[in-house]
Amino acid sequence: MNSSASNDPASNANDPSALKPGAIKPSAIPETVTHSAVVTGASTGIGQATARALAAQGWKVFAVARRADRLSQLAQQSGVIPIPTDITDDAAVASLVQQVTDAGGIDTLINISGGARGADKLAEAKAEDWDWMYRVNVIGTMKLTQAFLPILRAGRSGTVLNLTSTAALVAYEGGSGYNAAKFAERALTQALRLEEVEHNLRVIEVLPGMVQTEEFALNRLAGDQAAAAKVYQGVAEPLTAEDVAEVVRYAVSLPHHVNLDEIVLRPVAQAAAHKVVRNS
Repeated sequence: MNSSASNDPASNANDPSALKPGAIKPSAIPETVTHSAVVTGASTGIGQATARALAAQGWKVFAVARRADRLSQLAQQSGVIPIPTDITDDAAVASLVQQVTDAGGIDTLINISGGARGADKLAEAKAEDWDWMYRVNVIGTMKLTQAFLPILRAGRSGTVLNLTSTAALVAYEGGSGYNAAKFAERALTQALRLEEVEHNLRVIEVLPGMVQTEEFALNRLAGDQAAAAKVYQGVAEPLTAEDVAEVVRYAVSLPHHVNLDEIVLRPVAQAAAHKVVRNS
């Protein structure tokens, strides 16, 4: 008998019998799955990375965003099903639900759409910026979730994942509008979990900290490239869209009885919202 294999740490690490009692076996997360999901915000950033990650794992992915050209390109590259939609528009949402239903429905809704606009202090805040942030982060999430609840309830094993932010946990100067929107989206998520548990609906919240994407800071700062670059200046490794997408993919791929209620993730350099290490 060759004893070297049993003494090999790498071999033992892959041995289910070596897992701690109660641990989730790696086999519990299959390499290929038969789930289907709507992913919003799929034209860019975290939404696009999430759509790619799930499609690569074998999910049927309905990629939703307003920009049809970007969705078409994503579909050609990854095999997702593109459905251009303004999630704040009732008629557009109704059309989306019908198209998804006709294509076989879903068991997972992933609300990524959102964003920030402006970094003004409250004294200088612009009502139009606050209105936009509330509509895309809160009203859009509410409308889409409400529209898909009948499908998710019917399957008795549905999942809703909402991407909020660490801005939903701690307020900061210049963030009052975004804080208010994300605090509201977090409250919506927590209430939904309580309201839908009788329908066996799993509700997950992912709260990322500093994530460097191509558009978030740029859109927030009215297209000012220099100001957007300063947000991440000196930070060795801010999170990427792919980092967050991997967390989302993992959370929704776990066995349905496992609910990662809240997942906070930050780069190591960001110990807290107000504590970021920057190299000079």
